[in-house]
Amino acid sequence: MVKRAFDFSLGLIALLLVLPLMALVALLVYLEDGSPIIFRQTRVGKNGCLFEIYKFRTMVKNAEQLQALVEQRDAHGNRLQKIKDDPRVTRIGRNLRRFSLDELPQLFNVLAGTMSLVGPRPEVPHLVERYEPWQYKRFAVPPGMTGWWQINGRSDRPMHLHTEDDLYYIQNYSIWLDLQIILKTVWVVIIGKGAY
Repeated sequence: MVKRAFDFSLGLIALLLVLPLMALVALLVYLEDGSPIIFRQTRVGKNGCLFEIYKFRTMVKNAEQLQALVEQRDAHGNRLQKIKDDPRVTRIGRNLRRFSLDELPQLFNVLAGTMSLVGPRPEVPHLVERYEPWQYKRFAVPPGMTGWWQINGRSDRPMHLHTEDDLYYIQNYSIWLDLQIILKTVWVVIIGKGAY
């Protein structure tokens, strides 16, 4: 209850502060590549429940149809979720990702209760299907806009290490830890490390 109250109050304040910026970003996305402005995707949330995550669209409209053309795999044959210099990313999308501005619409997810300000990485269902039993512990809490995973590498780290970061966060959770992660996230976003 304390975490939900923390998320709702801080999330509402943040949303009111960034609404003008969100309006500008929406306009820039529309001017470069038309609608839709918002990208929606199914993710796995608390207790394994599916929800729809919101982001500003940073890729061309037919990005999912072009996935096979740009797909890369790591040394173990696992598909990489993000690749550097992905040709599907738009010019404005590259800048939005650099400063994580594409994630601002997730504040609506936070207010709706499907996400938290801080928590595990919101995972896509096809990756969850390949989880080992111990990895399901990450669904004990709602996924977050930021988390221990983000301040420790963002896209630069292998996907399997995100689960270890998520479990560390769950086992050491406190409001004080949430505040530390939020403050460190601001710095990580400013320097742009691991963002692509």
